[in-house]
Formats: sequence, C-alpha cells, structure tokens
Amino acid sequence: MKLKTLILAGTALAFAGSSALATDLTLVSWGGAYQASQKNAYTDPYTAENPDITVIWDESSAEAVAKLRAMNEAGNVTWDLVDVVASDAIRLCDEGLAMEIDPDVDLAAAPDGTSASEDFGDLLVSECFIPQIVYSTTFGYRSDIDEWGGKEPTEICDVFDLETFPGKRSLEKRPINNMEWALLCDGVPKEEVYNVLETEEGQSRAFAKLDTIKDNVVWWSAGAETPQLLADKEVVIGSTYNGRLFALIEEQKQPVKMLWDAQVFDLDGWIIPTGLPEDRLAEVKKLVKYATDTQRLADQAKFISYGPARKSSAPLVGQHASLGIDMAPHMPTDPNNAKNTFLYNYEWWADYRDDIDAKFQAWLAQ
Repeated sequence: MKLKTLILAGTALAFAGSSALATDLTLVSWGGAYQASQKNAYTDPYTAENPDITVIWDESSAEAVAKLRAMNEAGNVTWDLVDVVASDAIRLCDEGLAMEIDPDVDLAAAPDGTSASEDFGDLLVSECFIPQIVYSTTFGYRSDIDEWGGKEPTEICDVFDLETFPGKRSLEKRPINNMEWALLCDGVPKEEVYNVLETEEGQSRAFAKLDTIKDNVVWWSAGAETPQLLADKEVVIGSTYNGRLFALIEEQKQPVKMLWDAQVFDLDGWIIPTGLPEDRLAEVKKLVKYATDTQRLADQAKFISYGPARKSSAPLVGQHASLGIDMAPHMPTDPNNAKNTFLYNYEWWADYRDDIDAKFQAWLAQ
C-alpha cells in the first residue's frame, strides 16, 4: 500500500508540475494571410520546440491602442504581445502602455554577430517598438471590368476618377493614407502633404476630395476585407496591405492586378504591454527573441510578400513556401514597384491621430 500511495502521489505531483509549467500567451495580430505567415514562420516552430507554451491569437490589432488604454485603466492587461503599426507603437510608448526594450539585450544578434540595434537600424523608431516587416498599403483592381473599355488604372488619382473607372471602391475606415492620397490627388506636392494636413484648411481640402467618391466607397476595417470584396466583385478597386493582394493574385489566382503608384510604406512590429507579471514577461521575451531573429523574419517572407525588417534577413528571402515563385519581385521595395512611393510619417500621425480620427469619424457620419 505504501508503494502504491507513493506512486500515486508522484504521479499527481508530475501532473501538477506539468500544469504549473504550461503557459498560455495571448498574441494580438491582424488575422488573415499576415497572421498565418506569423504562425507558419515562428509561433508554430516555437511551440513545437517549447510544448509547454500555447499561443492564443486575438485579431484586434486595429483597435490595439483603445483596448490597451481600457485594460490599463481597469488594471487588467490580458494581452502578452501585440502587433501594431509604428505610429501606434509610438503612441503606446508615449502613454506608458508599452514596455521599453533594449534591442541588444532583448533581441538576437545577426548570425555574423552584428548587434540587433545595428541590424534593425533606423527601423527602431521607438524605444518600445520591435520591428518585423516593411509593408505598404496600396491598391488592387479587377482586370476584367468591361465598363473600363480595356483601360486599367496606372496612377493613384485614377482611384478618384469615377468617369474613366466607374464602380465601387474600398478604403480603410480611418484617416491614415486616405487623407494623404486625397491631398496628392488635389495637387499637393508629396513633400508638402503633412505640412498642409497639419492645418484646418488642409484637412478640409482632403475631406472635400474624399467627398467626390464617398458615395462609391465601401469602408473596411480588417485587411482581409478588400481581397474578399474584389474576389466577389463587390468593388472594382480597393486599398489594403500589399501582402493581402499578393495572396489574392498569386495564391487564389483572381483576375486582380496591383496598383503600386503612391504605395505608402509603413512598418509593423511587436510591442510588449506594460504591467505583465514577471513569469509571463520572461516567456514573452523568449518568444520575441526567437520570432524576430534573422532566420525567422526571412522565413516569414516565404508566406507573404512583406520585406523583413532586419538587414541580415534580406539575402535569405527566397521562394514562396508552396508556390515556388521568387518572392523578391513581389516585395514593395522591389525597384519596379517602388518607382513612386509615399513615405508615411509615423511621428506626425502619433501626434495628430486622435484629433483627426475624431474628425474623420464625424465626416463619415455626415
């Protein structure tokens, strides 16, 4: 009886120990093809190597700032690692909602020993921001629209040309990018866009240009919406992230083409929320170090056409994991795609986002 009791006790302790070691980490991202690329490139391999870690995905990155503010106010932060655009990372860092990191301590060095801070370089735009990708927001359009008479859009301002290119458009339900494109197509030179947008007159000018197509716009909130709208012929042209359009064109073989003109370059990456318990924070840091190393960021480019944020990852970008096509020509940074780009101003939007968001939502409601 004593032996049996000892065996049962030992078994119970083993199970208790296993349970105690298990950790659920909630990662917040954008859903769709991008989140799938993250899962394929690093969280699946990481959890395979670390079976005590379970990753739970939340697709709320578009509302990350508002939700983290609310969690912080309630004193209950339930997210462990959050994928955000650079301007949101700056805002979260400024508000103390994101943790400052030391790249050369918290991130892996390059294979040749180059420090992480040097390898990521200028893309470390905030003390709290851990870059993953360079991507662009651009347009895709149906290439089989009879009403266009064989013409195809070639420049950004064709989005505003309802006479030559009739049909519904899809635009993101936020001011970022839309305001810039509107001013560009109202004649504002690229280098003056943010100076103009800083003024009440400039904002009114952008809204007036958007008014010209407002009745023909389907507004989207998630990156996967425009590809679906294009596939279903609900819209003829629409904005979204270049990787989502790549999936639609190359993987789904839809009759859609890219309009790279005035694509808006942006950065996306992780922030670690402040206030995590020490045990969870330690596990989060291990995952981040793994997920943002040179090989993992290069691996992500096998699944989606976003450029890795590390210099050392770029030479390792090869072919698509299943299609077998070279990925480099599908990157927003490819010279053929980057003939006319617009550089997104992270700091400007970090300063003005809340104010212009409110004005944009009021304009939408009119």
